[in-house]
Amino acid sequence: MDGLLTPVATLHTNEKVKGTGLQVLQESSSRHQHESETKPKPKSHKHPPNSPEDALETLRNEPDYESLISTLRFLAHGPPQDPALFGIKMPGPLSAQLVQVLVSEIVPNYWTLLQQDFNGSRGSGTELLLACLRSITGINAILVRLRALTQEAKSEVGSKAKRPDLSVNLGILLSLLCHVLQGDNRVREIWQATTSGLDPRARARPLSQELLSIFGGGRIVGLTAEATTFVDTAKVQGSGDDDVWPADAVKYTKWLGQNIVAWQQSGPSQDESKFCSDLFAKALRLGHFVDVLVKYVLSNLLLTKGVNHGRFGLLLADLPQMEQRKVMSSVLKVFSNSYANRLGRCESDNSAAVISAVTGALSSIVAPDSNGRSHLVEWLTSSSGAGLGEGIAIRRAVLAVISQDKDSIVDVLEKSINQFGDQLYIKHSPILQQEAHVQVLLLSAGYVHRKSPIKLAIMVRSGVWLNAISNRLATSHQRARFLGMVVGEAISGLVDKGDKRLDFHVEETGQAEGKWYKELVNISDQIGNMDPLLVTQETSVVPKKSIQKKPTTKTTTTATPRAAAKPPQQGFIIEELGDEEMDEDVVAYAKPDSDAEDSDDDATLVRRDKPKAPVYIRNLISYFRDTESYDHQKLALMTAPTLIRRKANFGTEVAEHAEELASLLVGLQDKFEIDNFDGLRVQGMMALVVARPELMGQWFSKTFFDGDYSISQRASILAVLGLGARELAGFEASEYTAAVSFPSKTLPERVERLFISGGPSNSYTSPSSSSTLKPLPANAVEKVAKSLISQFLAPMAATAADAATGPDVLKLSTFTSQLENSSDKNPKIKIKSRTRPRVRAIPNTTAQLISTSFFSPLAARFQAALHAPSSRTRGIVFHPYLLALYLKTLALLLHAAGPSTLALPQMTAELWRLLLSTSVRAHAVGDLALTHAVLFGLLALLDVNENRMRDVCQELGSEVVETQEWVAGVFTGVRGGDAGDGAGEEEQVKMLAAGVLVRLRGGLTGTSCS
Repeated sequence: MDGLLTPVATLHTNEKVKGTGLQVLQESSSRHQHESETKPKPKSHKHPPNSPEDALETLRNEPDYESLISTLRFLAHGPPQDPALFGIKMPGPLSAQLVQVLVSEIVPNYWTLLQQDFNGSRGSGTELLLACLRSITGINAILVRLRALTQEAKSEVGSKAKRPDLSVNLGILLSLLCHVLQGDNRVREIWQATTSGLDPRARARPLSQELLSIFGGGRIVGLTAEATTFVDTAKVQGSGDDDVWPADAVKYTKWLGQNIVAWQQSGPSQDESKFCSDLFAKALRLGHFVDVLVKYVLSNLLLTKGVNHGRFGLLLADLPQMEQRKVMSSVLKVFSNSYANRLGRCESDNSAAVISAVTGALSSIVAPDSNGRSHLVEWLTSSSGAGLGEGIAIRRAVLAVISQDKDSIVDVLEKSINQFGDQLYIKHSPILQQEAHVQVLLLSAGYVHRKSPIKLAIMVRSGVWLNAISNRLATSHQRARFLGMVVGEAISGLVDKGDKRLDFHVEETGQAEGKWYKELVNISDQIGNMDPLLVTQETSVVPKKSIQKKPTTKTTTTATPRAAAKPPQQGFIIEELGDEEMDEDVVAYAKPDSDAEDSDDDATLVRRDKPKAPVYIRNLISYFRDTESYDHQKLALMTAPTLIRRKANFGTEVAEHAEELASLLVGLQDKFEIDNFDGLRVQGMMALVVARPELMGQWFSKTFFDGDYSISQRASILAVLGLGARELAGFEASEYTAAVSFPSKTLPERVERLFISGGPSNSYTSPSSSSTLKPLPANAVEKVAKSLISQFLAPMAATAADAATGPDVLKLSTFTSQLENSSDKNPKIKIKSRTRPRVRAIPNTTAQLISTSFFSPLAARFQAALHAPSSRTRGIVFHPYLLALYLKTLALLLHAAGPSTLALPQMTAELWRLLLSTSVRAHAVGDLALTHAVLFGLLALLDVNENRMRDVCQELGSEVVETQEWVAGVFTGVRGGDAGDGAGEEEQVKMLAAGVLVRLRGGLTGTSCS
């Protein structure tokens, strides 16, 4: 061994080195460089090492490339005599030293060279290095080194002297980590290399737990995401898609799902299956991407042809109870969104086949574990369960699975009846939630009747059932009474015969909806084949496209070679003649007018391929999908509001493509900085709402809570719901409404103006005429809210301004001046009289539509989000800006429905309790914007219910008293602005609080509310 090494130089120093550390480093470097030039270089060790110690010594002494490759090959494949003697992937002191040298010394110096020589073969230097580092020791070493360099980079932020090598080394480590982890079988490979040959109960279990902590604890995502802030990720070699994918939580979660799927499909052993389930459970706790992970694993383990369909159930069976419940909820949501919700009320011919297929899939999931059925029972009967807002198809599928066990289906029916008659449940639960539970009750009653008619008869004769029907009939909510009557007649029809059947003799139960509810007891779904749900397993690679920049006024696309080629000459040939060749009787044509397109001096810049505006909805969708074309995106945005409104009542184009078009509009990004992009996008979505209000109102309400969108996109959804409902109610008319009206049905603008005004000299405008909704700004809801506030408070301000000794708490002189200033700034706000404006009459059909398709879904899903297991959902709901905008949107919907709404008592109760809920008021503490939203909601409630305050006091007496106390506390607690500062935020909140107090106390005069 000693004979193989040749000394480079020997230094003997007797004097102490003086100077700073930097001087010592410079002197040492210069001496080393001088000696390197004068002394002969050592011979390269091209033969492989004989032992791990020899390999460690070689790596420490700056080996050349050939020696490095031979050493890496020795470490990757082990000693040729006995591979069991040593393995660099096995945890140990020697392997830790080797890995540390590889990560800290070899990788920074040789990574670029290894990448240049990488050819994809297993014998290449890059693959040999990665094979040595694909272990628990290697990944830990990379993460530790990454943390150290990141801390160094953070400490140098703001300092003048910076190390330029930090960014380079961080980029190399990130690239190395991407290569080490890349692959669908990487987790399995690392686990097997770490635990092979060990007693599972002695040493393998701690190592497995450490692997779970590394992969499922979020450590990789956190460190890489922090390191990318100091690195240009576009220059990181081999990271894939020009970014460091482990830093993206969604991509990392999907990578974990790919490894879990590949491991499960390979037929793992019992220990491997247990580790795989534990890794799945850890991945579920990573963050906000449970649905992404569950959908991927479910699709590849259960809903793919050619796979073992029982693997997903086995994976789920080894999970803890809490994770099982979370996975089952996510699975049901996937089935709902992908298959069940498309069926609507399941009135089509293929509904039964799809429901049977979903039933078969659910049955295969819960079959390996006895706890699966209990989770389904809990999902159906919990106070916030049964798929709020989802179609009935998913409930039919779940009940078909549960009906296979008699005790389980009876348990569902008993719990449903107890919940159905609970007075607190009837009073406080959203009506959308009650409708879902009524469907469960009727379906389960039908299954119990077919399995055990005596059991159902006994339950119907019990006091619990009689009290449930009595409580339903005694409630003041019209919809709750309707559900009680429908359930009573349906179940009585199963048990009683002849004249004994219950019949309330009301019109509602005999209409289409009542008949549909009563038919649910006769539905019986069977477990079917999953073939309609299965897809062929394939890997789709989406190429990354370059972004086309917005062209300037003179920048155009170049012509294609086909366009540049001269067409063959056909027909007549036009030949230019000179003046001397022209006959005297030939009259020359006049010079044409100038064309804007031909104004460029350079003829190659003239565009002849401008796309035309789409005339069909499918063309509009294709334009929106072409995200790389500026012209298509701009044309689609400008055409969508008019085209959708024009096609709404002609054909079925809008009805068939409404959801797809809405999804494109909500997720559209402004890549080209198009003028008025947000306004045009919102107008397109509003056109969909106006065209299909029953469908799109519920769709947008669902998307606001469930979709993966940004804060601004969710805010636009709320704006669309609020402003769309006001347009349906007739408060505003979009500028695009007149554009789509048929020409034969409209007068010329000048004649129409004279006809409406009654003559040229009459400038009076009817107060009931609708205002025009101009292009929407970003704060369109705020503008409408301010307009309504002025309308609510203007009569009080005008009346109190006359009384010199009016209430001091209102600061009425300042209050009136603020309203007048607001009227000057906003022409829509005019204080012309001191009497309350006439309440506009709204048709009951429109009011009912706003209640059922806009208000109820939006309010009910908020209650469901409060009980959601995902912290991401609660984070979205309680975002300060979104929560304030959400409350104002509900208030706008209530005001748009108006006082003639049949469901006004129910809407009033839901919104009032929501505004006074502990969660909302807790977030409003210290947040003036949210406090302003709560007060605006209360003011809208009092305005709409002005003529029925006695009923409000009887139904919501405690809420009314609590509101007085809370608003009084807000009024005294807010400091308020100076009298001359105009529209200060604190002054506005104080003004609103005063208005609520005056309205509330004035409305309670003469009522029985204490």
